[in-house]
Amino acid sequence: MEDKKIHILLVEDDEVDVMNVRRAFKKSNILNPLYIAANGLEALAILRQEKIESAMPQARRLILLDLNMPRMNGIEFLRELRQDEKLRSIPVIVLTTSNEDRDKVEAYNLNVAGYILKPVTFSNFVEVMATLNKYWMLSEIP
Repeated sequence: MEDKKIHILLVEDDEVDVMNVRRAFKKSNILNPLYIAANGLEALAILRQEKIESAMPQARRLILLDLNMPRMNGIEFLRELRQDEKLRSIPVIVLTTSNEDRDKVEAYNLNVAGYILKPVTFSNFVEVMATLNKYWMLSEIP
């Protein structure tokens, strides 16, 4: 089962949302390693293994991405990610509060695997995380 483990990078600046993801993972028994970046610049550093203490394995990676962040927002991050030969194939699921059509269109134009609005209640958040877990466990992520 170790070779089926998916390494998840959560790119999120809101500490409450980070805590909710961790709690939802625990409640849904999601054991995948979770890495945290507070913005797009930190996420790129983790993915490119520029910081040894937060290095992420090169295989079986998935990104959960918020769009509204300081320094480098989610769309800027996606543009940079898709231009990087070594990182462009990593699946990205947008998990955001932005219900703006332009954000959805731009995200899908940058090849996101999904666009999910953050649920308002914690129980719905747990349900979303459990559903995502089922999906990525069935997906063949290289």
